[in-house]
Amino acid sequence: MTDSRHNFHKKTSFSGFIFISGTEYKIQVRDLSISGMLAAIDLPATVVGQHDLAALLKHSEVIDFYIEKLNLEGDARVTRVDKDDDHVLIGLEFKHISYDTEKFLNKREVYRKSMDAPGHIKISGKVYEFKARNVSVDGLMAYLPEHIDIQQDMHARFKFDELRLFGEVKVIWFEYDDQDGTLLGLKYEHMKTAAVKDIPQFYHDT
Repeated sequence: MTDSRHNFHKKTSFSGFIFISGTEYKIQVRDLSISGMLAAIDLPATVVGQHDLAALLKHSEVIDFYIEKLNLEGDARVTRVDKDDDHVLIGLEFKHISYDTEKFLNKREVYRKSMDAPGHIKISGKVYEFKARNVSVDGLMAYLPEHIDIQQDMHARFKFDELRLFGEVKVIWFEYDDQDGTLLGLKYEHMKTAAVKDIPQFYHDT
């Protein structure tokens, strides 16, 4: 019996990035399948060892990644960490991935990490609970399960415990769905934190 999984593996040489504990690292993807990839961190193994990156990888459950030429992005589970003569190798199993052709053509956005976590936003003096849909270093997309009267460019206060963020946001866009819920595109304006440390930027357009 043949190994059907092997049929979906392809040797590659794509470059990309991973995000671990607040730092981006360049990688070279050596093997790609529909379920994951094998990548080499683009640093000498000795340097990686000095930074304890190999140990950090072994204790990371899920990391973010971005493959430039494929415009493939998402998060993945670390399944193995090895070393060859020159590099640290990591095996990754995809958990959530996306391929945004519009973003690829226009190169207009930064990486958005899919999230499903609650937060609170104060609009016109009333506090509402929202669910985050995705988060970036520039802002977030939030869903409120009710119709909210709102205007573009309106400012609001918010709190998002998942990433320890709170401060002021501006409404960039909004829309209503068939269930009378409100979807908001929010941009950070005045933050009470120096940076969104747990979300990568992946500003690497060629």
